[in-house]
Amino acid sequence: MYAITGVTGTIGGIVASNLLAANLPVRAIVRNPEKARAWADRGCELAQADIFDSVALTNAFQGAEAVFILVPPLFDPASDFPEAHAIAASLKSALSASCPARTVYLSTIGAQATQINLLTQHTIIERELRTLSLPITFLRPAWFLENFAWDVAPARVNHLIHSFLQPLDRPLSMVGTADIGDLAAELLRHPFTGHQTVELEGPALVTPQYAAATLAELLGHPVNIEAVPRESWLQLFESQGMKNPTPRIQMLDGFNEGWIRFEGAPSTIRKGKITLRTVLQSLLKAKPE
Repeated sequence: MYAITGVTGTIGGIVASNLLAANLPVRAIVRNPEKARAWADRGCELAQADIFDSVALTNAFQGAEAVFILVPPLFDPASDFPEAHAIAASLKSALSASCPARTVYLSTIGAQATQINLLTQHTIIERELRTLSLPITFLRPAWFLENFAWDVAPARVNHLIHSFLQPLDRPLSMVGTADIGDLAAELLRHPFTGHQTVELEGPALVTPQYAAATLAELLGHPVNIEAVPRESWLQLFESQGMKNPTPRIQMLDGFNEGWIRFEGAPSTIRKGKITLRTVLQSLLKAKPE
């Protein structure tokens, strides 16, 4: 049995689909079974559990050979990350009680960074799970190519996108969610021992300028790109309703200054297949005029 969290999202859904395609039994762990009825129709067993509920998680993990853990994203955490600490404690308790043969935890590039930022949530959870003497893979993907979804409408309508990633010609590691899901499913299926960190990026580095140029080519009209001034970020994010924008700002600083990066040597980084062009084509198709 393969117990999968996050099946109603993109990455978790890819993981589950890969396992089902291999005729493997899948237990979909969901907060609302009614929203996951389609997965039951595809042959999944459904288990109801919230990521903060260690008892329900233990029951959902019980008897599973492998567990895939994807925690819900939190873009505006409270100070000191109490949510991440609570999730870490819940996961540690559930895994300790259920003892799956292997676990894949979806973490992030830069989880080893000591500077506080939005991704510190994964640092906290990783640190707690590393105290367990269970086989656990910490899968650390790069910046998601699908984040360019925010730029599709401005590029199409205004012929202009704004970038928080800067300078605009700085190459960054990015990866498509399909590659993340495929690799997670692969890791779940193969036994390993101890703790391992697997880092993943796409086939090529991407600059914001190249993303704008690719959008222009696909749309058939010019697309300009401008950097959002760093001094405007705090007021902008607060105007959008964020209560604690500092971690998000620090995360963006980390990517722009280069201290959010992969921990391993370049030769150890796994390479995906999905290109920027493929992702942008999919995003444009998903958001037609």
